[in-house]
Amino acid sequence: MKPLRIPNAWAPYLLISPFLLLFAVFGLFPLLFSLWMAFQSWEPTAGLEAMRFTGLDNFTFALGDGWFWKSLRNTLWLAVVSGLPQHLVALPLAVFVNRAFGRFGHAVSAAYFLPYITSTVAIAMLFTSLLSTDYGLVNLALHGAFGIEPINWLWQPQTLKPAVALVVFWRYLGFNLVLYLAALQTIPRELYQAARLDGAGAWAQFRHITLPALRPMILFGVTLSVIGGMQLFEEPFILTNGLGGPDQATMTVAMYVYRLAFDFSDFGAANAISWLLFALLAALTWLTNKAFKERQA
Repeated sequence: MKPLRIPNAWAPYLLISPFLLLFAVFGLFPLLFSLWMAFQSWEPTAGLEAMRFTGLDNFTFALGDGWFWKSLRNTLWLAVVSGLPQHLVALPLAVFVNRAFGRFGHAVSAAYFLPYITSTVAIAMLFTSLLSTDYGLVNLALHGAFGIEPINWLWQPQTLKPAVALVVFWRYLGFNLVLYLAALQTIPRELYQAARLDGAGAWAQFRHITLPALRPMILFGVTLSVIGGMQLFEEPFILTNGLGGPDQATMTVAMYVYRLAFDFSDFGAANAISWLLFALLAALTWLTNKAFKERQA
């Protein structure tokens, strides 16, 4: 029997066909189905035949929904308060680790990176224990050092938000540290040697050599923080048992989408809000890139 021969022109497409098939099934189809669902009203228990086209009603509902705007304000607050300090701390910390530890910097950065690869559930359980009102180490330390009475960190709005922001900051600091350390190691040492010969101090070297060289990585890190912050879900969800805490203080947009879909069975509105969040993320990403390009210019 003559073996089947495949034309050489088809070979590349045949080799990448498994990826294209998997992407179409698990990537493209859910994306298009979500967009279609945003214009439908659907009760999942009634089956697919119960879908009813509603036009822009789901988007109109979302834009007029007070809970959506509240979740958006919560998301923006948590994204800024937890995201901005990550870079303000990770950047100088990366410079310090790179200079002070030399070849042992990888071990130090690995210690900071550990929270990022740790299970979110384990992190939430750790901080739930640390911030416990009755036996948490945070309250015990505050009471022992300053005589402050125990604070109900996770059950009052004014303390719950900072607590969640602290968890997010602690978890993702190491990720940004590794990014900046990798970028620092690409800067030629000759630039620093020439700067020292010209009499430039540490601050001048950081301002005129390190910071300009790190701008592409800073843009990359800030963009990831913007996207991750606006999609924040795991930490507030687990710390508040999926309910957003008292007065829904930490209910993010992603949590609200989840509750609309799986608690209230409103998949149409949930998908509409998801696409609104996508549009907002696209706008914020564009603004971030524009801001960095203007600075570079």
